[in-house]
Amino acid sequence: MNASNKRNVALIILVAALGYFVDIYDLILFSVVRIKSLKDLGVADDDMLSIGSTIISSQMFGMLVGGILWGVLGDKKGRLSVLFGSIILYSIANIANGFVTSVTAYTIIRFIAGVGLAGELGAGITLVTESMSKENRGYGTMIVAGVGLFGAVAAALIGGGDYFSWRTSYFIGGGMGLLLLLLRVGLAESGMFTEVKNSNIKKGNILMLFNNAGRFKKYLCCILIGLPLWFVVGVLITFSPEFGKALNANGVLNAGQGIMYCYIGIAIGDVVAGFLCQMLKSRKKVMLIFLMLTAVAVLIYLYSFGLTPERFIWLSLMLGFASGYWATFVTIASEQFGTNLRATVTTTVPNFVRGSLILITFSFQFFKDEIGILQSAMLVGAICLVISLIALSQLKETFNKDLDYVEE
Repeated sequence: MNASNKRNVALIILVAALGYFVDIYDLILFSVVRIKSLKDLGVADDDMLSIGSTIISSQMFGMLVGGILWGVLGDKKGRLSVLFGSIILYSIANIANGFVTSVTAYTIIRFIAGVGLAGELGAGITLVTESMSKENRGYGTMIVAGVGLFGAVAAALIGGGDYFSWRTSYFIGGGMGLLLLLLRVGLAESGMFTEVKNSNIKKGNILMLFNNAGRFKKYLCCILIGLPLWFVVGVLITFSPEFGKALNANGVLNAGQGIMYCYIGIAIGDVVAGFLCQMLKSRKKVMLIFLMLTAVAVLIYLYSFGLTPERFIWLSLMLGFASGYWATFVTIASEQFGTNLRATVTTTVPNFVRGSLILITFSFQFFKDEIGILQSAMLVGAICLVISLIALSQLKETFNKDLDYVEE
């Protein structure tokens, strides 16, 4: 690789990492400012959980829609086009979010922001995996996730602190996104995509994921292995104040702090998982290790009766580290499919996982009313883990796989 290519790869990794940083900041910000923003809009305490669930579900549904939109565009028009379009949309949406005066407007704008946020990670990871050697691309995606996930830390510090209002926190997120557009200038498109673009091969045809049994099974399994992470973040951490009451916590659990430390743990876990993949030369083995760690961490959390806010921070860190397989999971998805479908898969898979939080949250709330909050979390968490383990067993190892091919 010559000096020019090395510089382009380094810039791709930098832009993808910072883009993911802003992506996670905006994605997590609602969970951080949920209580104070809804209080400011006049929501009663008894309605916090239900209305908060509705808004976060709206955001996640937007990511489902956006995942399909940006994924198809990424394979048809290029990975850089998706980076540009998604950044503009979620930046404008988050600035608009700072002006909302009703729950209805809040819900609608979080949906629009979700559509925009859906494109960043998939386009970035696709660019990185297609631009680096098969031996080293795991390091590239590890850096993207490791840097990007600290966006949650920034969201917790800015949105959860006393220096900025929740409205200003949204303005900051939108502003960071617009500044990121300046770095996009000068990026070169993926060489693999350029070759496919100039051919007659079908590109971004999402129906190809469903009209072949083998491809569909592989695609579905790629989605299902990511379920436990969003159960941890979207249920256990986001609703930690409610879990604290059920566990007779010695003090109020701060969801903003929980999210910050959880994502610090995820970032550390992602780096460790990336190195383990390179050492073991296997992504499946590392996924299995981290899924087992997640099961242990969830059990410890749900049996921590009488925990203190200080211990909650350590539990959040532990839950995050155990769930720190996000980069590995997205890389597996990217490596499973050919160039003409890779952006579609890499963009839709993580967003379908995020969107699965709608069903996870619904199931959690349904069982909560029937058997209680702790038992409901245990049941839903167990289901997510079992499904992910079965799905992982059905996927082929992709470490060192040559990605220069297309789906017929």
